[in-house]
Amino acid sequence: MLTMQDKMNTRVHENWVEQNFEWYRAAWIECGELIDHYGFKWWKKQDPDLQQVRLEAIDIWHFGMSALFQPGKTVEEIAGEMAAELQAHQPSGLGVREATEALALDCLQSRGFSPSLFWDLMLASGLDFDGLYRSYVGKNVLNFFRQDHGYKEGSYIKNWDGKEDNEHLVDLLESLEASDPLFAEQVYAALEKRYRETVLN
Repeated sequence: MLTMQDKMNTRVHENWVEQNFEWYRAAWIECGELIDHYGFKWWKKQDPDLQQVRLEAIDIWHFGMSALFQPGKTVEEIAGEMAAELQAHQPSGLGVREATEALALDCLQSRGFSPSLFWDLMLASGLDFDGLYRSYVGKNVLNFFRQDHGYKEGSYIKNWDGKEDNEHLVDLLESLEASDPLFAEQVYAALEKRYRETVLN
């Protein structure tokens, strides 16, 4: 996933690591969007949308991994540090809102990203590591797909046949096997087919 994230970020900006973008800021803002999907308004009836909560968690993961890259540090070194942090971590048992707030607070205070606090959020939202990988690869491929179809230029159409592309992605992922070595390529091909059928025709 780190390698895929590096490729995506390089697609947007060739020297992205040296640019020192504020990835932590993007991550904590996504935390706010996540809580909005879960619900926080005690003054009105709200039903948590856990599917959208998990999608927001995947967006946080994109920004969080990006925040861990530093000039001169290899993917293998970052992965090793993440693994060591997770092995030493005792899950907090916090609920979705509290785990999200803890992660956002850490982003703001450290101007970085904590994989262990993200794991707490995963556990709270019912997202396991297989689900993280499946959804991450799907969203990563969707981000490449968007770039290939004019996202940066503003010509990409995000709503297909009355649904956002994220929703189409969720539908398509259900029919594909994440353990397949060609999983990413299959996701892209499925997106391309549906985009052509619903938007370009």
